[in-house]
Amino acid sequence: MWVTRFAPSPTGFLHLGHVASALFGWRYAQPDGQWLIRMEDIDPQRCKPAYAEALLTDLAWLGLQSDHPVLYQSSRMGAYANVLSALDQMGVLYPCFCTRSDILREATAMFSAPHAAPDGSLRYPGTCRDLSQADRARLLAEGRPHVLRLNMPKALELAYRKHLAETGMAQQRSAEQTHSSGFLTYQDLQRGRVVCQPELFGDVVLARRDVPASYHLCVTHDDATQGVTLVTRGEDLRPATDLHRLLQVLMDWPEPTYAFHPLLCDETGRRLAKRDGAKAVRAMREAGMTPEDVRAAAGFAGLAL
Repeated sequence: MWVTRFAPSPTGFLHLGHVASALFGWRYAQPDGQWLIRMEDIDPQRCKPAYAEALLTDLAWLGLQSDHPVLYQSSRMGAYANVLSALDQMGVLYPCFCTRSDILREATAMFSAPHAAPDGSLRYPGTCRDLSQADRARLLAEGRPHVLRLNMPKALELAYRKHLAETGMAQQRSAEQTHSSGFLTYQDLQRGRVVCQPELFGDVVLARRDVPASYHLCVTHDDATQGVTLVTRGEDLRPATDLHRLLQVLMDWPEPTYAFHPLLCDETGRRLAKRDGAKAVRAMREAGMTPEDVRAAAGFAGLAL
């Protein structure tokens, strides 16, 4: 019996890509598991309560309702702050005072280093990682805006030490050897055991300037606290799984299994997305389509809810 979840960001109306993702997870939870809805609404600028309400209305019309009360991440900032505090106590967090232009300039100057992380974001070159304690204290005292980043080398080293302790291995290897050792993996229902490479992300942001937590931290924390046993997500989020496994090891959170679904695309082959004007489910309903029609259009024809 799987516990799965559907976790949209309420930045627009439900569209077919959402429906496909929701049904993919819902199907795995049947007949005796649980399917949960979680609103990933930590961004106050883009996420709106009206969109969250509309998403739930459209899901209910499709026959999809959460088996537990809907969780709103915006109400859990205290819990995320506790995680950040724990990571800070481990010595794997540091404040970063760089602007985007600073990062672009530094990354461009490092001709031999890759500029992009696996998710397409600009990989941080680690400029603030080696600041002295005095410089950090001075910049913080000045009120300089900053984010909190994960010190990837230290995080990998700590995670590897945890792995050695759990497996009883006596010989320790350096953090640089951790990937070749294959110690950090996840279980994919389709592919079996997959080796992770979180180091390819560099020192990722875990708390932004405008939001006191990041997607990576929030989603990993909530999957653990909600008891999610099967994380279902699109192929575009496969690389992020490597980073999430690292956070799970650091925080001693349970390891879920993973299943990935292909992305739903339009007739031109472009992924359906709100920002590209993907047609909303409510517009389909107003045009006379039934829930069965919409489920079929999302690739789940004949699915009985």
